[in-house]
Amino acid sequence: MAVCELRYLGDGVLRQRTEPVERFDAGLGTLLDDLVETMYENAGVGLAAPQVGDTRRATVVDVSEARDGTEVLELVNPVVVSKSGTVDSEEGCLSIPGVVETIERSAEIEVEYQDRHGEPHRVFGVDLLSRVLQHELDHLDGILFIDHLGTLRRDLAVREFKSAMAEKGLPVGPG
Repeated sequence: MAVCELRYLGDGVLRQRTEPVERFDAGLGTLLDDLVETMYENAGVGLAAPQVGDTRRATVVDVSEARDGTEVLELVNPVVVSKSGTVDSEEGCLSIPGVVETIERSAEIEVEYQDRHGEPHRVFGVDLLSRVLQHELDHLDGILFIDHLGTLRRDLAVREFKSAMAEKGLPVGPG
């Protein structure tokens, strides 16, 4: 397992729609392991493949209190089955550090997915799990959480991101 370099707003890979996984092999297992390690290293609760520069349709999520790897969800080729209700809550993103915004999401979500071996599963998410699943599945479609904001708030969020990156001495793409 390895900690991967995160990709930030402005990197074109974050805007690409991912490709379905067809090969359930050791390479996919390595990607999932690396996503988990990178997520934990960066204190995230979810991480999608594009956030480390990979265009496969895969993401990992862990909203448990323990965050020790025992409750990680590895979702390969996830598909939303149903959504219901709405809720507003604060949201941030490892690919857009320094920005936290209130976003409206569905209160509940049901997702079908495959595991690292290609076996089918289904998960029903409420509260934080629902929000994180929606956020990570958006990444797989090239959508960032700031895309759910109005133009003015999105422009302000991009400025906040650029400021946060400058403070860290990190390069900033076009946003």
